[in-house]
Amino acid sequence: MSVPRDHRVLIPVDVLEGQSVPRTIVDAFASIPIVLLGYREIPDQTVPDQAREQFGDRARADLEELRTVFEDAGCDVTSRLAFTHDRLETFESVAVSDSCDAILLLNPAPVLETVLVAIRSDVNVEYIARLLATVLAGTELELTLFHVASDESKRDAGTELLEAARSELVAAGVDRDRIDSRVVVDGAPTAAILEAAADHDLLVAGESRPSIRRFVFRDRAERLARRTVDPVLVIRGEYLESASDGESGNSEPDG
Repeated sequence: MSVPRDHRVLIPVDVLEGQSVPRTIVDAFASIPIVLLGYREIPDQTVPDQAREQFGDRARADLEELRTVFEDAGCDVTSRLAFTHDRLETFESVAVSDSCDAILLLNPAPVLETVLVAIRSDVNVEYIARLLATVLAGTELELTLFHVASDESKRDAGTELLEAARSELVAAGVDRDRIDSRVVVDGAPTAAILEAAADHDLLVAGESRPSIRRFVFRDRAERLARRTVDPVLVIRGEYLESASDGESGNSEPDG
């Protein structure tokens, strides 16, 4: 399958724990290049090279099986393997080094038909729209754009924000009939997003303007991923592309 390489999604998989990628995810992301990161979080006292020597062959074999599933579906996929003391830091580091627009945090996805896109501000509206248009290509997924206003006086601004997002999606080639929108007023945005996500199959959350990227990622995206049964696609902002963090584990290309 020939696809534009304007976008790329990182999918971390804990290979030695037997974590798999649902077939629904493989099919839904067939239109966008994938970086498949096989990882294993190891104790602080274990050196990554030691873990690689002990478990590397098995991990590479498991990762190759997953890669084959994506390739058989026509996906453009590369793979990396990492033994790390801090999986989130490694996710971020690989996302930066491999120029990934988003990180998909896996959860079971027996059905994948509807997507909730939580938009917190207008910083990433155009960026989110372009990436989503690429993901949606060749699928029948339907979107709900979702915004949580902190009080009633901000509802209209939220409506305008979502209409701007809808317009960007349409301009990127998404049929307007596939896009719904909803604004709610709630002082607890994470809880409101989780409640809305219960009626959808995939949650998309864009990073807000972080002062320290790692902390924001852990604060919002990790809480969402742990508290919802849906996969969570965390879209990185363009303002993060030049940021750099150190890895806590060694990552190697695996194909």
